[in-house]
Amino acid sequence: MGFLSMIKGWWNRMFKSEAKSEFGTTAIISGEMETAIRYWMDIYSGRPDWVDPEDNIKTIKFAKSICSETARLVTLAIGVSFDGNRGDYMENWNNSAVMPHLRKWVEYGCAFGTIVLKPNGNGVDIVTPANFEVTEVDGMGKITGMRFQDRYKSGDNWYTKLEQHSFRTAKVRYEESGEYEDVTFYLIQNRAYISNNEAEIGKPIDLSMTKWSMLQPDVTLTKKNGENIDSMLFGVFAMPNANDLDLDSPYGMSLFSEAVEELKDLDIAYSRFTGEIKDSQDIELLGETMLQEPGRKINAPSDIKLPHHVKRVPGTSEDDFYQAIERPLRSSDRQVGINHLLSEIGYKCGYSNGYFVLDQKTGMVTATQVEADDRRTIQLIKDIRDALRKCLNDLYYAQSVFADLYNFAPVGNYVPSYDFGDITYNEEEDRKRWWQYVTNGKVPFWMYLVKFEGYSEEDAKAIGEEMKADSESKLFGEE
Repeated sequence: MGFLSMIKGWWNRMFKSEAKSEFGTTAIISGEMETAIRYWMDIYSGRPDWVDPEDNIKTIKFAKSICSETARLVTLAIGVSFDGNRGDYMENWNNSAVMPHLRKWVEYGCAFGTIVLKPNGNGVDIVTPANFEVTEVDGMGKITGMRFQDRYKSGDNWYTKLEQHSFRTAKVRYEESGEYEDVTFYLIQNRAYISNNEAEIGKPIDLSMTKWSMLQPDVTLTKKNGENIDSMLFGVFAMPNANDLDLDSPYGMSLFSEAVEELKDLDIAYSRFTGEIKDSQDIELLGETMLQEPGRKINAPSDIKLPHHVKRVPGTSEDDFYQAIERPLRSSDRQVGINHLLSEIGYKCGYSNGYFVLDQKTGMVTATQVEADDRRTIQLIKDIRDALRKCLNDLYYAQSVFADLYNFAPVGNYVPSYDFGDITYNEEEDRKRWWQYVTNGKVPFWMYLVKFEGYSEEDAKAIGEEMKADSESKLFGEE
């Protein structure tokens, strides 16, 4: 599914009304929160409402740059390994279905505030807020109910599937004792609809008449060992910053939600900056007498071809009229203003001051080296990594449950272990430090070759021994 397809199928009122009637649950989202999420999606996608072609105001999509850089740092050198007798299956599935897409998913999460990662068998579906609704939360604010929307077009008809996940409790009577006990189970409900109008959900249709024919209308799930399912069968990745639009909302806030005004000002400032460069060429004004052909008293033809920076001034009375108009650039002043906005945006997004800058020689820079004392940036990345870890734990749990239900792997346990790269790491500095260790005799040369030059330990040691032998030969005067 394309990116724009993921964000344009927002629930309209008719969809919400039908979902409430069918499932008896209402979405937990305020109108203000819904409007904000749509706004963030437009800004990230390069369609902010302040773009104005008539006034030459364009967007440089810096919101996307911030989300992309954050996703890069969050997933830097990330590794997930699994122990347990189901560890091999989970590791293989994770390496093929999750890790190749993780950086992109994190970027979407940073942009929209909340995304859902949902197992689909062998892979994972990413669901944006345009296609899911939270329907229930527990007393701790944890999501315990969610509804998903999926659509496709075939011929002249639109097919829609509403899929609701929830926990339900029922009384179960045991035949031997005759006693009743409350049992909580996981319920998945699927309903399909058909319409010849994209804006309408249409009328109910049997699942067997759609591409979702393999699904059941209602499925209650427990683990294969009889234990209750204790987590939703998907992972929710939400930004850790507090929601100041709706204090009780289960939705996260976009990473750039506090910097929208500054992003607008940046686009205006950058548009003016580039527009000034485009229009900065000096202009030369020439009187008509200077355009006369040699030896003749008449003017040259009006269609005489002049350089684009030369303008003809008709009707001038002065002989040999000429004027040069210089248009000096105010690049330094513009750059100071733009860097002020970049610093303000970075700070409001959680970065240390000066992380994002505009350099006159190299242009926009979005990966300024993180120094060890840039605690604000480090804390931002740590908080988002913690949120990602929680999401992945729930995603792995869901896949393990489905592996039981559909016999993807033998029944077993697994324990995930996470390894994240150090965002303060600088390879060139590390390389110089290790070379000092070598020259000072603190570590052997072969270790340097393995760490920085990609040699195997065996080959590196062989090179080290050869160098040692050559050095000893020269020491004793051997040729």
